[in-house]
Amino acid sequence: MKKALKILGIVILLLIITIISIPFLFKGTIQDKVRYLVNEHVNAKVDFANVDISLLRSFPNASVVIDELSVINYAPFEGDTLAYSKKIALDMSINELFKDASEAISVQKIIIDEALIAVKTDSIGNSNIDITKSDNVTPEDPIETENEDGFTFALEHYEINNSRILYQDDVSKMLLEMTGLNHTGDGSVSGDNVILNTNTITEASFGLDGTKYLNKNKLQLDAEIELDLKNQRYTFRENKGLINRLPLEFTGFVQLFEKYTEVDLSFKTPTSDFKNFLAVIPETYAKNLDGVQTSGDFSIAGVVKGKSDDTHIPTMDISIISHNASFKYPDLPKAVKNINIDTKIKNETGLVDDTYVNIGNLTFKIDQDSFAAKGYLKNLTKNMIIDMALKGTLNLANLNQAYPLQLEEQLNGILNADIKTHFDMLSLEKEQYQNVKSSGTASISNFTYASEELPNEISINKANVSFNPGTISLDELQATTGKSDLAAKGTITNLMGFLFAKQDLKGDFDVNSNVFAVSDFMVSEEESEGQTTDTEATNEEETMKIPSFLDATLNFDSKKVLYDNLVLENAKGTVKIKDETAYLQNVTSNIFDGGIAFNGNVSTKSETPTFDMALDLSKIDIVKSFENLELVKGLAPIAKALTGNLTTQINLNGKLNDNLTPVLTSLKGKALAEILNAQVRTGKTPLLSKLDNQLNFVELDKLNLKDIKTNLSFDDGKINVKPFNFDVQGIKITAGGSHSFDQSMDYNLTLDVPAKYLGSEVGSLMSQLNEKEANSVTVGLPVGISGNFTNPKINLNTGQAVKQLTQQIVNKQKAKVKDELVGKGQKAITDLLGGTKKKKDSTKTDSPNKTEDALKNTAKSILGGILGSKKKKKDSTKSKN
Repeated sequence: MKKALKILGIVILLLIITIISIPFLFKGTIQDKVRYLVNEHVNAKVDFANVDISLLRSFPNASVVIDELSVINYAPFEGDTLAYSKKIALDMSINELFKDASEAISVQKIIIDEALIAVKTDSIGNSNIDITKSDNVTPEDPIETENEDGFTFALEHYEINNSRILYQDDVSKMLLEMTGLNHTGDGSVSGDNVILNTNTITEASFGLDGTKYLNKNKLQLDAEIELDLKNQRYTFRENKGLINRLPLEFTGFVQLFEKYTEVDLSFKTPTSDFKNFLAVIPETYAKNLDGVQTSGDFSIAGVVKGKSDDTHIPTMDISIISHNASFKYPDLPKAVKNINIDTKIKNETGLVDDTYVNIGNLTFKIDQDSFAAKGYLKNLTKNMIIDMALKGTLNLANLNQAYPLQLEEQLNGILNADIKTHFDMLSLEKEQYQNVKSSGTASISNFTYASEELPNEISINKANVSFNPGTISLDELQATTGKSDLAAKGTITNLMGFLFAKQDLKGDFDVNSNVFAVSDFMVSEEESEGQTTDTEATNEEETMKIPSFLDATLNFDSKKVLYDNLVLENAKGTVKIKDETAYLQNVTSNIFDGGIAFNGNVSTKSETPTFDMALDLSKIDIVKSFENLELVKGLAPIAKALTGNLTTQINLNGKLNDNLTPVLTSLKGKALAEILNAQVRTGKTPLLSKLDNQLNFVELDKLNLKDIKTNLSFDDGKINVKPFNFDVQGIKITAGGSHSFDQSMDYNLTLDVPAKYLGSEVGSLMSQLNEKEANSVTVGLPVGISGNFTNPKINLNTGQAVKQLTQQIVNKQKAKVKDELVGKGQKAITDLLGGTKKKKDSTKTDSPNKTEDALKNTAKSILGGILGSKKKKKDSTKSKN
């Protein structure tokens, strides 16, 4: 007995050692198998983190777990992930572990966790699943159901957990995505036939040619599927599914042939309760259907049958029917009644372009308001053709009182419509609006509209629209928003393109307004993006944006326009808005008791707004313009001390602040300014006050500036003033220089000052002039102005003035002496050449020679003084050498 127990103990010990050691012994075999399959069959980069083998997890079977398996494509999908799984678990017989790497391994169970499969086809037909290495098999060879040197499957159970499948086809512009996919299957194998009982839960999104037909719609399917592996025929025997909450039953088969696929499927709703209709709507919008009262019927039934290949699709006949139905949510006050639906989706030829949707009748009623529509949609996959007729009255406020809509703004207003329209999408995209055939009228009253690109809601008191072939006429519009009121008429050229083809809204309008506030039509960039938190919004500057969806011309006439802190009266002109830019043409207005005219543009397209403008300000009040225009404060800070009128022409461009006011340091341009008539108030600026104290001979407060013109240019934050002249109490002044928008300055003045105003510094010089000369002589007094406008530095260069006066007096003395000498010389010459002769004294007789010598000596003396220095007479007492 003891011996038997001992032998049993040894066997158990060996078994335990075997169970523990086998995973280590055969781990390399499985890894070699995976690498062998990759190297032999796959043209892609395949990698995995680890392969783990256990005999305990699925005892008596062996369990193989592959961690983080990935398949990465080579060109033309270089770097794309075709497949990835966080974990793949395979159960198989222990015997399979003893097979060579080249032998097939049979798998009974497979579990795949957190997988991603992304199947893509590019625009020229390349597919990223074409990663199998080429071999010698021809298309005529039979398809084997087992891989002799890979894995074979005798599945009893399989799972796919929390996974995602993506199918993207750029040729057909199809996108199918299933997220949160959980799929299980249990089956039995009998020869080439497999019967699987499956359960699938996922959220599906489906789009075709840019149109989303499903958007994260919940799908659930319990299906019994028979797989005929030999003939590749897959039969759906008893199947129940849910699309959101819409129940469907379907039967039929799909069979794969070498060049095409045969499809024969039929489906229907198991009941005709109208709740089926509400169940089609995504739960996010339909909300909780519990307690919803319904009446009438709703059913969907259809058949999809035929071949599917490169040129054909199965034919289809799908009907959506409802008769005299109604529904009412328990928490909402109103019901939707008289619902009738008669819609068919059909394709009778098998050609995809012949698929169409026919809306034979669609009606509903809320309170006393009824609405009806009918029409069709054809050529769905290419150039869709839409033909619709709409008629009815609808109180928009009743919509979310009858149906749980998720709206940021409460809908309101009365809509009346009687419209027929026929158009194709290609014509809209190519802006061939002559192909849009529309007729009828529509009106809305007491309507409010809010948009992320508008800071305030727009209240439309009344709007009447006429639909014409190619265009839509806005016959009347009365609206208000913020402080603004609008009355408009005009033409919209592409309403359908705006609604269906994501085009800018285009049109021409005549707009009249009593008050038009520009800020009512601007919005901060943070608000339009909708991504800024409240904290960020308070800490960051808001950028005003011109709406991007407008491509319109507005001829406007407004009694009052409010822009920033400016008020423009009787404003008229044209504004063209396109590509986030406003082009202003021939705009005129009254402002600051004068007039303004301007042309130019403002653009918010770039990150920093810009402008380019030509302004003509005529006879504006200087005080009012200085108080309200930052531009005037920057260009002419001294204007603060002036009262009167100013005319100026300015051409400038630059950047704008976030509130669309100019960034002064960015300005480039030039200006011509003319002071028509102005008085000076020296106490208003430190500059003039200090200048007035130092120029005590000039009373600046009594200065009357009239018809003074100057040219300015500005660049890089600096204003250059070309020298100009003006007169102050008979004193001519020349001024010129520059200053910056930071208020620093460098100016030079020259005053032609009467010399007597220089005081004691020139007293001795003035004494050399007679009274008449002293009152008339003037000198240039240079004055340098530096520092800044709040703390100016005045430099009176009186030394230069004294030097100039000294030179003037010297020049006057020279001229005087010269004039005296010339006068004496002329007299002497005259006498010498025979001027008036004195009568001879009868008592005296001079000899002729003595008289002649005297005249010669006198002439020499005078001419010598004029033409050169006199020669000294010789001393008669000195002896000659």
